[in-house]
Amino acid sequence: MTSRILQRPDGHTIAWQGVAGRGPTIVWLGGFKSDMTGTKAAHLAAFAAAGGRAFVRFDYFAHGASSGAFADGTVSRWLSDALAVIDALTAGPLVLVGSSMGGWIATLAALARPGRVHGLVAIAPALDFTERLLWAGLDEAARREIMERGVWMRPSAYGDGPYPIGRALIEDGRRHLLLGGPIPLAVPVRILHGQADEDVPWTHGLAFADALAGRDVVFSLVKGGDHRLSTPADLARLESAVAELCDG
Repeated sequence: MTSRILQRPDGHTIAWQGVAGRGPTIVWLGGFKSDMTGTKAAHLAAFAAAGGRAFVRFDYFAHGASSGAFADGTVSRWLSDALAVIDALTAGPLVLVGSSMGGWIATLAALARPGRVHGLVAIAPALDFTERLLWAGLDEAARREIMERGVWMRPSAYGDGPYPIGRALIEDGRRHLLLGGPIPLAVPVRILHGQADEDVPWTHGLAFADALAGRDVVFSLVKGGDHRLSTPADLARLESAVAELCDG
């Protein structure tokens, strides 16, 4: 599938791919340092094409084939990208599917476009991760480097080398924290989380479920599942959750 480009007002570009079909449109929102070519995104694209469903996936600023320097990325910027994609490339009801950080961005997008979002599927949702998972896990030396120098190079467990964590990312993230109080989202939500997730503990996903104001919330804990939840069985569960919300 060929990527296309959505131009942002500041000159940066968002790479995206889409499948035409019936609604609601499924919108994939990837994770931190991930791109739209990942296993789950590709599986959903094939699922949508096979079923005649509309589908859109994209790369945030400084991710994948989109432009920008990763050190300049913030939650506000990535949310703005998601809303730009929703507003420019989709019409009618939506089912948002967010993985890891994408679960946070999808929730923020659903709150920003309440009349559009029909349902939300979150895989290992990392709401508030900049504060609760990243900042909270840093030692004093790393925190000091971020605050004094503006950036700290974080080692990666996924073989893609160290990457920059900027002061702007931490401080901007605090503007979007959701887990401190009820989340006023009433649409159906399906949460899939691996019990063996070492990046975002399953208790974090459960806290998201507890914080949601809506009653149609299902939290599914996958025994032995890791953070990526990309095995054939995991993908089947994801497909089932998306189909339920699209067809419900």
